[in-house]
Amino acid sequence: MASSLSFSTTGNYGSRSCMPVSGHGSDGCTFGQASFPKRSKSRELSIVSVATHLPAIVLPPSVSRKEVAKERKLVAWTSVRHERWEGELVVEGDIPQWLNGTYLRNGPGLWHIGDYDFRHLFDGYATIVRLCFENGHLMMGHRQIESDAYKAARKSNKLCYREFSEVPKYDNFLAYIGDLAKLFSGASLTDNANTGVVMLGDGRVVCLTETIKGSIVIDPSNLDTLGKFEYSDSLGGLVHSAHPIVTDSEFLTLLPDLLNPGYVVARMEPGTNERKVIGRVDCRGGPSPGWVHSFPVTEHYVIVPEMPLRYCAQNLLRAEPTPLYKFEWHPESKGYMHVMCKASGKLVASVEVPLFVTFHFINAYEEKDEDGRVIGVIADCCEHNADTTILDKLRLQNLRSWSGKDVLPDARVGRFRIPFDGSPNGELIDALNPDEHGRGMDMCSINPAYLGKKYRYAYACGAQRPCNFPNTLTKIDLEEKKAKNWHDEGAVPSEPFFVARPGATREDDGVVISMISDKNGEGYALILDASTFEEIARAKFPYGLPYGLHGCWVPKS
Repeated sequence: MASSLSFSTTGNYGSRSCMPVSGHGSDGCTFGQASFPKRSKSRELSIVSVATHLPAIVLPPSVSRKEVAKERKLVAWTSVRHERWEGELVVEGDIPQWLNGTYLRNGPGLWHIGDYDFRHLFDGYATIVRLCFENGHLMMGHRQIESDAYKAARKSNKLCYREFSEVPKYDNFLAYIGDLAKLFSGASLTDNANTGVVMLGDGRVVCLTETIKGSIVIDPSNLDTLGKFEYSDSLGGLVHSAHPIVTDSEFLTLLPDLLNPGYVVARMEPGTNERKVIGRVDCRGGPSPGWVHSFPVTEHYVIVPEMPLRYCAQNLLRAEPTPLYKFEWHPESKGYMHVMCKASGKLVASVEVPLFVTFHFINAYEEKDEDGRVIGVIADCCEHNADTTILDKLRLQNLRSWSGKDVLPDARVGRFRIPFDGSPNGELIDALNPDEHGRGMDMCSINPAYLGKKYRYAYACGAQRPCNFPNTLTKIDLEEKKAKNWHDEGAVPSEPFFVARPGATREDDGVVISMISDKNGEGYALILDASTFEEIARAKFPYGLPYGLHGCWVPKS
């Protein structure tokens, strides 16, 4: 069902109403052919583009949500209003002329079916958002990823697959037993690809989640769902790292082995769908492998984390979630970091480290002595002080009902040092004082040219206390051990994503892009100068979007 939407900007700049858009950019962007005024160099509003009519397909009544006025201020945790939208945005400030390409962001954006509300941030059906930059103009679009889980829910008006914390409701005990049988084959696991999005070396764009079946190819030019990414190998398994390492030349992933506890390290060449085994790491502790949401690499090594937060078959079988959902905390099993040679698949180091909890690794690099010999590996992550409560704090009830108290668990930039001298132990320290970023740290990105290499800067979400969720964008300087924060009162920023200026020689020469879920139901795209970390442009969305997770950059072809 089509509908239309208009909005305007008011104030000292007068009123700008919406206009239709026509014409196509070379990479699939669509831009208006209206005459735009010359951009101002000041911070005043420069109209370089205009919001379009809304070619939206409104969600049908079976999945439409009751509009509650008080929820507008909680737009970050409210289901997306339309299944799809596309239009050109009004830009305030100046988008660099060199910024030409598409930023894609994936994340859970629909947290209900009919009148049933999902319980956890990670449960929502995937919403892919697109920011297309060309010559200072900005086109925005979003739509739902058409996974089998999403399509079945829309058709039947109920949950049909097992999500992160949600399990389908069974009519009787026999139906429950039948679902368990499908669980062991993976048939009942969701393919809701709501976590990340990557561009492979051959140009294909794939949305991902932790189930292997939840790998879905999309068209970045219009966000169409093209179909499943089917792996052509026989490695099997049900889950993999939601964050593979993807470069122009390779795709590296970890496959936890839930039956014979360990991890398979695999590589996939561009243009293929076949993963080939590099090597295997057996777990050193616990009844099952630790959760591997992400992992780091260096130029020559893959680092395999073994976290005491371990997969738990009993919790997986439950019809109702536990506080740790599909996992169980086993501090007695200890924590380990393993280092595998990419070329040979041989394990070159395996050390015990202090207990840790991390979703996201930032980067890693090889530590060398004065003669240039590799003596160890440094691996940085967003570490939650071995506190597992962060998982339960991400329940939607907690996020929507914040009372103003400081309830966000502390986090830090944790730095592992893994020696190559045969030592049984590694280190885990603070890479900088956690108070620099408000003791909140997650959702990091770096300059991709420094992947696996010694680096200085990272961009993340930090905290301005009190809060119940990271609420700042933060630039971390690991040499000076300082952080600089951007904050908009009442807003929730998503992952800051770094894009380098073409030809740049400085590590922080570029921009940082984020999408902001603002107060009062609004939202906007934000562009920061990565060097100064000052705002250079923003573009208001026609309505606020829910919080999103991870993104990727698709250069202009």
